[in-house]
Amino acid sequence: MKRRDLIKYLSVAPLAGGLTGVPLNPANAASSLVKRDLIKELGLRTFINAYGVYTTHTASLMADEVLEAINSVSRKYVLYNDLQDKVGEKIAAMCHAEAAMVTSGCWSALVLGTAGILTGMDKTKVARLPDVADFERNEVILQKTHSGSYDHALTNTGIKRVFVETVEEYERAINSKTAMTWFYNEAAPWGKIGHDEWLSISKKHKIPAMVDIAADVPPVENLWKFNDMGYDVVCVSGGKAIRGPQSAGILMGRKEIIAAARLSAPPGGGNIGRGMKVNKEEVFGMYAALDRFINLDQGKEWKMWEDRANVILKAVTKVKGVKAEIFVPPIANVTPTLRISWDQTLIKLSTKDMTLNLRNGEPSIEAPKSINDAMILSVWMMQAGEEKIVAKRFTEELIKASV
Repeated sequence: MKRRDLIKYLSVAPLAGGLTGVPLNPANAASSLVKRDLIKELGLRTFINAYGVYTTHTASLMADEVLEAINSVSRKYVLYNDLQDKVGEKIAAMCHAEAAMVTSGCWSALVLGTAGILTGMDKTKVARLPDVADFERNEVILQKTHSGSYDHALTNTGIKRVFVETVEEYERAINSKTAMTWFYNEAAPWGKIGHDEWLSISKKHKIPAMVDIAADVPPVENLWKFNDMGYDVVCVSGGKAIRGPQSAGILMGRKEIIAAARLSAPPGGGNIGRGMKVNKEEVFGMYAALDRFINLDQGKEWKMWEDRANVILKAVTKVKGVKAEIFVPPIANVTPTLRISWDQTLIKLSTKDMTLNLRNGEPSIEAPKSINDAMILSVWMMQAGEEKIVAKRFTEELIKASV
């Protein structure tokens, strides 16, 4: 075809529709795709989650509203900074904070929040992280009992950890190099200094205080409790009870700290957070998940969890030698939880073998390791009806091992 003929042809041909004249529509294209069972294709096994919202077990399942939000925005473009601005405003209003942003998980919130405190709006400092050796302030104070794994996120910025145990040590540790203080909420019962005292000392010395509440919702009130309490920075996981994308989280707090944190975050470059990317679908998904979670009938949810736990409790306690109770953890994962134990002289089955039997059975059930010869079962990540399957399988294993 000659060039002039080609131009003439293109001028009358249906735009983007090929010879059929059907406009190219992403929705049409998607509907023509062959559906694939990727889990089966990859040889993976699914399971009933009686374990909990842990990353190893891919946390929670995103709610329908979240999936709908992700799908609905996936075919259009928006400017990334505008998106973070708008979603941040909404999240901040819902959680009683001055400002907020969506991060790639709670770990990222810890890193970026610390970075914001270290650098402020100084872009030269932003570019230098994690080299903070000659920063005027480059130390963080935390209780020794709060250190374990998550405080390692803070060190990604180059900051130095200073450990204390008593109020007296806390006061002595504060000096001209102190940039911030950090409180790990799940470890609150293990330390000698509670929230009120910790915050009052931090505020007295005008030191920003950060709190990590990654897994500490429910109760839903915790989403604003720590902002109302006076923490300068609050870090939350988005993929647990809130049922947002597992790789999303929330950083919220004072507006100047959040603004500074965003300098170390995507889409900017030349900073320590460029790799902590949250795609636009996750940002929208996190917003949709939080909005859904805050507006849930929390009493109805709690009743549903209790009912599930009772189904399992009633089934297993019919077996001779078995004891079971429902309890609520005091801080993290605050939901109705089962503790099941049995007389191993009557039932020749260790808790380790029970875990393996449940995992290797059909369907597979993931239950946590034992604590003091008792198995702890979580019910809040189960889907409707799965509690009956767990009750049946657990009971079968107990009966099979009975003397």
